[in-house]
Amino acid sequence: MTIGYFGDARLEKNGELITRRVAERQTVCVRKLADDRSGQVKLRRFLSNKAVTVEEMVAHRAMFVAAVAKGRHVLAIQDTSEINYQAQSGRKHGLGTVGNGTDVGLFVHPVLAVDAETQECLGLVDAQVWRRTKSKAKNYKRLPIEEKESYRWVRGGEQAKAVLAEAAMVTVMDDREGDIYEKWARLPDERTHLLTRASRDRNLADGGRLFATLARLPEAHRFTLDLPARPGKRGARTALMAVRFGPIRICRPGACSDRNAPPEIELYAIEVRELNPPPDDAICWRLLTTHPVENIEQALTVIGWYRLRWHIEQLFRTLKRQGLGIEQSVVEDGEALEKLAVIALIVATTTMQLVLARAAGGQYPPTSRVFDAEQTEVLHALQKTLQGRTRKQQNHHPPDSLAWAGWTIARLGGWTGYDSDKSMGPITMRDGLERFNGIVDGYKLAKNVCPS
Repeated sequence: MTIGYFGDARLEKNGELITRRVAERQTVCVRKLADDRSGQVKLRRFLSNKAVTVEEMVAHRAMFVAAVAKGRHVLAIQDTSEINYQAQSGRKHGLGTVGNGTDVGLFVHPVLAVDAETQECLGLVDAQVWRRTKSKAKNYKRLPIEEKESYRWVRGGEQAKAVLAEAAMVTVMDDREGDIYEKWARLPDERTHLLTRASRDRNLADGGRLFATLARLPEAHRFTLDLPARPGKRGARTALMAVRFGPIRICRPGACSDRNAPPEIELYAIEVRELNPPPDDAICWRLLTTHPVENIEQALTVIGWYRLRWHIEQLFRTLKRQGLGIEQSVVEDGEALEKLAVIALIVATTTMQLVLARAAGGQYPPTSRVFDAEQTEVLHALQKTLQGRTRKQQNHHPPDSLAWAGWTIARLGGWTGYDSDKSMGPITMRDGLERFNGIVDGYKLAKNVCPS
């Protein structure tokens, strides 16, 4: 798995090595990635080398996404997560502060590409990584958007447009933090749309306010939504949701730093509100989009796209404690940790490709997206062992497809093989990959010791 051209063949080889090891061993711990002391030194030197940059690694992986995105409608899903190293603060240097303003760490802001029609995960379009080393300026609100951290939402969309230039359509999608007027003003064009969950009760051109206007729209549809349990927060339940939608015109807020932004922008708004919710746990999504929403079918399509935003939350889950353990890394230098975070994001995205492969709507990307020829041989050898006697326990996906491989890896991770078993998420896949790569190591050893 190549991750960049760094002007030195040895660096390119070492970059491929560290990424492959993270994928095989499902950890970012340097001691576990290297087989001996010299291997540890080699990997640490790679991370500290000035020629190795976050920008090159991100651009290199985006190149592959651009190739597979041609002609598709791609959802470019972006979000931010903090990587917290406060538990190791005494051993770290060169970091900034994170969420609470005192803990040390860094931030990652990936843009994940997902096919809007098939839900296939295409890969990582962009990733911004930074350390917050300065306190907020007193005149922060008056600064140009380019000088604010919130510019990441605009930049992520701009990168998605550039990388996905040959896609049929791009929908940049984000949650409430991405509800920024400058983004609405700059990003949309004939093939680039936005879909964001509203965070501000904006002024509308007709003199009204966004939230009250949405609440007054006529109810157009109802549907049920299965909500999973959240331990300590809520139990599982089936929610009855009411849908309202209509066109709106939002006004440029006084805090908008771009004086060239238009005074009004026409959008479509959707409200999805739970009926008869339990106390203090109501579900309410207010969605803003540049996509036309003039009938129920269009509204439900946009709502379906928004629900796919969950995949980037799963990406963060794969990145952290339950997955690759990026917050447990003992690498000490902040700049090196930025590079390691990008490598971890690349590998976590590969895991998400496997998670989503089985839901890819009849599309069957090949195993070569993730596995080499020798690993594919092992996948074939495992089929007889992992498939059950009944039809429901058969791997019915086309051989040598990523969905077929994902079924196999999930079985190794503890999934029962039944569609009723929903435990086929990124953590199951991570456990399966760790076990699978141990089997591959044994397979290689057997071939070397007992050649045919």
